[in-house]
Amino acid sequence: MKSLKYIIATALAVIVTETLCAQNTKLLTADKHNEYGLVYTLPKTALQIEVTARRTIKKAGPYYQYAKKFVGTDNVIKHDSESWEITDVDVSRYGVADNDNRYLMQLKNGSTSFICVADDGMLVAINKQVDISQDEPVDLTVNPREENIDINEYLQYVNEDFIASQSSAKRAQMLAENLMEIREAKVSLTRGTAETMPQDGKQLELMLNSLSHQEASMMAAFIGIEKSETVTRTFTYMPDEDGKVVLFRMSDFSGFVGADDYSGDPVYLNVKVVSRGTMPVDAKGEEKKIPKDAVIYNIPGTAQISIATLGKTLYSKELDFAQYGVKFGLAPTLFSVKKERSYAIFDAVTGTLTEIGEDGGQ
Repeated sequence: MKSLKYIIATALAVIVTETLCAQNTKLLTADKHNEYGLVYTLPKTALQIEVTARRTIKKAGPYYQYAKKFVGTDNVIKHDSESWEITDVDVSRYGVADNDNRYLMQLKNGSTSFICVADDGMLVAINKQVDISQDEPVDLTVNPREENIDINEYLQYVNEDFIASQSSAKRAQMLAENLMEIREAKVSLTRGTAETMPQDGKQLELMLNSLSHQEASMMAAFIGIEKSETVTRTFTYMPDEDGKVVLFRMSDFSGFVGADDYSGDPVYLNVKVVSRGTMPVDAKGEEKKIPKDAVIYNIPGTAQISIATLGKTLYSKELDFAQYGVKFGLAPTLFSVKKERSYAIFDAVTGTLTEIGEDGGQ
């Protein structure tokens, strides 16, 4: 087999040769060309589900059956395999303009009021400019990375006798002897007793790293290799009424697959309405009436969102949704009185009123 001097010289030779998407808003003012009427839309609430899974690939070494005898371990991979496991689920919401809920804010000639809407016409604010930022649906897959050590990489570090041998047992023995020589070379370099010592600390580090890589490649031929990586996929869903759907399926061979691909286990999204939005009441407990020509907004409802597979719950939380709510309104005069003009800000996800105050007509 190779001498320590040869191994260290070879090591030295190896060293020498070796997204949130910001949604724009715009201001709409009333004038003659639009007959002093401003059109706006309320949102529906959609879900964005980001799922992260761990992919684990195991490959058996060609000499795993000799690992106990030659390298002293029986903790080896005996069969090639691939598996996927969901490790994290994150759910967020975003608003989508609901064209079935489009309204007109009618103003009078000379009014200085304006509304702030998103690109899709969704109402964001009145008499106030507001920038909004929402997660835009993205289908993102992280591609698998290349393995650092290939299961057959050890062949780069064997000699002609190894290649010529027809006996797997003999090959395993020669590989184990080569492995021991690599380890001895590392020890001699570390102790400073090698016949060929590097010129400085940086070169020593590079040589030791090269030898460690050779050692790992040879050990992989006995114990096998295992690699793990994470893959993230983003799904979107618009809830309607109560119900359960197959969001996607998870296959041990292909990872994320479509909902209609029966090679994988189903991952369910379950929507259960917990409470509907209710109309506000006055001091007597009676329902308030919507003012005439009101500026309409949402009072959202709540739904329990859960994601599960094979009887295991991956995510569960109650969230507010525009589509499970009711419509109420603000008197338009609040926003047109010049000296005591008000402003209002609305949530871009649910369409609910989040803030109201006076802006002095500025």
